[in-house]
Amino acid sequence: MFENAFLEACSKVHPAVPFLFYGPLTLGLLGWGLYAGRTTVGTSALFVPLGLLTWIAMEYCIHRYFFHWEGNGPFTRRLHEIVHGYHHKYPDDERRLVMPLGASVPMAILIGGLLWLVGHPAQTLPYFIGIVWGYMAYDFIHWSTHHRTPRTAWGKQLRAHHMAHHYATPDRNFGISNRWVDQLAGSGGRRRKHAGKDASGHDARPMGRSSVKA
Repeated sequence: MFENAFLEACSKVHPAVPFLFYGPLTLGLLGWGLYAGRTTVGTSALFVPLGLLTWIAMEYCIHRYFFHWEGNGPFTRRLHEIVHGYHHKYPDDERRLVMPLGASVPMAILIGGLLWLVGHPAQTLPYFIGIVWGYMAYDFIHWSTHHRTPRTAWGKQLRAHHMAHHYATPDRNFGISNRWVDQLAGSGGRRRKHAGKDASGHDARPMGRSSVKA
């Protein structure tokens, strides 16, 4: 993906890395918050799930409006290729199925910094942890969807949902860890016409390989 060997190496990550990095970090942060009295079990029980829901909304918006935004010039198209286009061309590249730390850490710092400025650590600390846990679930589900054979009905439906995004309609099915956000947003569904055109007349064929990270 990169001509520079250092950038190429940084763009690859073992799927266990996000969990080994963020798991102990967030558990330690939550433990410290509870021990130091910065937050409580009851407040955490409310705000961690709110953080998870916030990540689901972020996941959908980032995927739909940033990852699939190509812009009009060579810079924006190259940015799209690096951020997401490569994944659609090579969806089975297992070293690029989770987000590298070089991308996720700045995002975590930005979100954490904004919440720190808001104050109210009793609420914002577990809220931040919920967002990070939502991201970790997203990374695991995305890796599993590509790399493992689903055994449950839910897993099979989610895999079909995501594979339709890759191989049939890259302009639909933006939810990765779930399908219900697409249902709410009206952006779910398979190819709508066998002729390779969607309902608006645009080409609905996949990006890249046979044309194929979501």
